[in-house]
Amino acid sequence: MLMAMQVMGQASTIRGYVLERGSQVPLEYAEVQLQGHALKTFTNGDGFFQINDAPVGQQTLEVLRVGYAKQTRKVDVKYARASFERFLMEESTIELVGVVVNAKRQEQQTKVATASIQLSPKTIGTFSIGGEPDLVRALQVLPGVITTGDQGGQLYIRGGAPIQNLIKLDGMILYNPFHSIGFFSVFDTDILQKADIYTAGFGAKYGGRTSSVMDIKTRTGNRERIAGKVSASTYMAKLLLELPIGEANDQGLAPSSLMISTKKSYLDKVAPYIYPHASTQYGGIPFQFEDLYMKYTVEADGGSKLNIYGFDFNDAVSFSGDKSISWHAVGQGAEFLIVPPSSATLIEGHLATSSYKIQSTELENRPRESEISGFNGGLDFTYLLRDHDEFQYGLEFIGYRTDYQYTNTVGRQFQQLENTPELAAYMDYKMEIGRWLIQPGLRIHNYGSLAITRVEPRLGAKVNVTENFRLKASAGKYSQNLVAANSDRDVVNLFYGFLSGDTDLPSQFDGQLLLNKLQTADHLVLGMETNLTDRWTLEVETYAKRFNQITNINRYKLYDDIPAYDDEPELLKKDFIVESGMAKGLDFLLTYEDKHWYLWTVYSYGKVTRFDGVVDYPPHYDRRHNANMVVSYTTDKDWVFNLRWNYGSGFPFTPIKGYYELLPFTEPDGQPYVDYTYPRSNGQMGILYGGLNSQRLPDYHRMDVTISKSWKMANHQVLDLSFAATNVYNRANIFFYDTPNAERVNQLPIMPTLMLGYAF
Repeated sequence: MLMAMQVMGQASTIRGYVLERGSQVPLEYAEVQLQGHALKTFTNGDGFFQINDAPVGQQTLEVLRVGYAKQTRKVDVKYARASFERFLMEESTIELVGVVVNAKRQEQQTKVATASIQLSPKTIGTFSIGGEPDLVRALQVLPGVITTGDQGGQLYIRGGAPIQNLIKLDGMILYNPFHSIGFFSVFDTDILQKADIYTAGFGAKYGGRTSSVMDIKTRTGNRERIAGKVSASTYMAKLLLELPIGEANDQGLAPSSLMISTKKSYLDKVAPYIYPHASTQYGGIPFQFEDLYMKYTVEADGGSKLNIYGFDFNDAVSFSGDKSISWHAVGQGAEFLIVPPSSATLIEGHLATSSYKIQSTELENRPRESEISGFNGGLDFTYLLRDHDEFQYGLEFIGYRTDYQYTNTVGRQFQQLENTPELAAYMDYKMEIGRWLIQPGLRIHNYGSLAITRVEPRLGAKVNVTENFRLKASAGKYSQNLVAANSDRDVVNLFYGFLSGDTDLPSQFDGQLLLNKLQTADHLVLGMETNLTDRWTLEVETYAKRFNQITNINRYKLYDDIPAYDDEPELLKKDFIVESGMAKGLDFLLTYEDKHWYLWTVYSYGKVTRFDGVVDYPPHYDRRHNANMVVSYTTDKDWVFNLRWNYGSGFPFTPIKGYYELLPFTEPDGQPYVDYTYPRSNGQMGILYGGLNSQRLPDYHRMDVTISKSWKMANHQVLDLSFAATNVYNRANIFFYDTPNAERVNQLPIMPTLMLGYAF
């Protein structure tokens, strides 16, 4: 009897998943509570929950989630062994108002969430106004995010260049996830589970980049039934197929599934007929791409799972004649999650290999080629402690090989070939102390090729001043070794190559010896968020990123670094230079949401400066004022009307003072140039530039609209129809000025599109 009393006084753990029935999509912020006890929690982004200190014996779990019918279940809690439960939630029209408020408040009060936003497929669809739902469109409306044009697909996040953005897909590092036309990424929205975007001050789990992080996860395939979707638009066609594999369990779920997603554009073929008004200096819209992604998932009854995936992404731009740019990315990887039955620890791991190769012949007689290939992997251990405390630590290893080949203006060919290993360890601890959330972290990152070990402390904090008002902050040190093989001075960057940090740098910068070649930065973010009402929320953040060392292409180079020019300054000979920089800004985000209306309003003020050892200058993406307004209205008949308006002040550009005949004065070996032709050959046109980015282009503004409707045809069958248009009032926004051809090049004009999809 005494032993029975002791067992009854013991506690154990209840954990599990809350998923949507049918799609098995994880449901975040579902409230899970133990009836009769003051124990409850909320699911995370993977739909996972864990209740510690649950009394041993038969208990009743209750799960609440807005839009879904409440579920209750008897659970037999055993001593020293975690109970695992999986809830499949059915959709419901009953609105649980209290759950809406509590779930949102729970997120706001239990996550530091400084400079971070989580995007779901639903929010990506809402933000992707004017065309196909796509992650790159959604990112453009986030605070502090700048895009320079409809061509190029590059994002500049709170003062950082694209090379300073870390992008991960299911744990794999991606090097270029955007297609050349800036409307599309390589990610199909229908396969995404979530995208965590960290625009500054990110935690110790992430490293190897100095500006921002995009951590993107795909969902698992349907394990209940064969499902899929086919769709087409004036841009492209897509196919998604999901296949359950194996015998179903008592919940109707097979042990594994296979998901295949593919899309192919035909914009270059249909543009002359559908968009004849959108002709550019290249004679059309010469973009084409095709993507393939496959994922196999197997999940045990206790919640442990294994994902094996692979992809093949292609992109091409064909200019007039034989000029073109094309890139190809291929990769494969695996990730696993182990949920031990007798431990409160979660163990995650990943291993992936990938390669990215880009080739360019768009410059006359100057072909370029860049390839980066390698692997990355890691182990993460998470302890879910009492209340909302969480301790996480892990290891990460990275190795890549860069091969960059190019031909300079005098016809000499160069190649940089480097192998770069990196190894990192981190720990991160989130603790709740009264009204405070404190999240200290530490990352130790070793760069093998540079023989540098970097210690990088990180810190995040939030104080719940009241139930409706919170203050937050984050700070940290960051570093990276990867270098872009193009100048951030260029407005059009269709060619995007990679180098390692072991580049041809000068021995000094700003009068000081250059001690190492590692690029570093420091971040500081301060913010507040307040619930003005149950529906209105206001967030304000100010940030500063100090880039202590940046590697950039040397715009001052006049001579080759050979013995004949030993007397010339390094600034005139080296391929690369060192710069420092500062990015600072202030962002406002105001949101409103009810059954019919959704409002997202962003205003950002930013200032980015660089110092190259000679002059201070703003990079070409330095936009002082940027505003986005997204309005969505859903009728009782499920018609959805979306509108986005974007305004941006002008980008900097370098003016032209004049032109001259550019004649070579030396041979490649440094000897005097002798022209034996008669009559003397003509030199090329030389350009005399004014102050670096000393003037500004005109302001930019554009409106996009989308009208959509879904019809349920039968069980699990849905027909989607959408009409959308970008730049609906056909604003002639300047993209850049083509100097050699003395021609202004505008952004794309009005681009209407019709989209039709069938899901089953």
